[in-house]
Amino acid sequence: MARREIHVAVGVIIRQGWVLIARRPDYTHQGGLLEFPGGKVEAGETVQQTLVREIHEETGLQVPISSLRPVIGIRHDYGDKRVFLDVWRTDDAMGDAVGREGQPVQWLPLSALQDDAFPAANRPIIRALRLPSWLAITGDYRTPADLLNQFEERVNLARPALVVLRAPGLNIAEYQAVARDLVMIGRDRGTGILLHGGAEHLDAVPDAAGVHLPWRAAQACDARPVPDGKWLGVSCHNAAEIDHARNLNADYITLGPVAPTPTHPGAAVMGWEVFRQHVAAAAMPVYGLGGLTPADRGAAICNGGQGVAGISLWWPGV
Repeated sequence: MARREIHVAVGVIIRQGWVLIARRPDYTHQGGLLEFPGGKVEAGETVQQTLVREIHEETGLQVPISSLRPVIGIRHDYGDKRVFLDVWRTDDAMGDAVGREGQPVQWLPLSALQDDAFPAANRPIIRALRLPSWLAITGDYRTPADLLNQFEERVNLARPALVVLRAPGLNIAEYQAVARDLVMIGRDRGTGILLHGGAEHLDAVPDAAGVHLPWRAAQACDARPVPDGKWLGVSCHNAAEIDHARNLNADYITLGPVAPTPTHPGAAVMGWEVFRQHVAAAAMPVYGLGGLTPADRGAAICNGGQGVAGISLWWPGV
């Protein structure tokens, strides 16, 4: 007989950049590991109602239901249990947190959340919390010097947290030289650089934040090609490619095109409903890509995504 999936509401409570976590009792499933507050969604409850109730019961905090925002949904099979983690965030919890059920609770910075301290299904939650809601991609340029100048100008205005350095017109030596310069420029502005192409770029630019694999590069990999501690992203367009990205233990994917885009005229467009279906099965942060604007960020998030990615979000045409 098929095992029933358990719907679990998970609350990420953030206060001034710190996250509230608890330790699971040793006698429970996944005992001894850290967890975010929450619990099973009961019949007749919405996930938001469950979170308001569970967070108060577990920690004493009061959460305005209107303050809850979706983060990510994750389906995970532990072998002995199948769960759907429905993750929501609030920055407006009121009161002092205490372990009302005897569990230790503490506030930790995001940088202190370690994968092996949490149940396996929590890894994408940690990624989703650390990733921004928009992913910048470099656009047209005339020369390597023009690319550097445009990047510095745009990053000063937009201050993106992460930028994919996409520069198909450069040879390998030019690309890596530009990447090293962009890493230094970005470091002073709080912007990380993701190298576009094969993971071998990291050998030449070790201070980059990670690598974003176009599908052709991801397809050639049979294991995660970058070390832990570096971001790994993959460009995906369908369910099979998403499955492969998950097998590579990718930290996030871009998915599209969601809407018509002038850079790929005539490409099949998936729309938000298909995007939502793919996101529901992805179990990792997903950025909508293709024909999207900053105004579409909310739609992407409401459909389960991390946010939006693209060139026109921040980069003018040449």
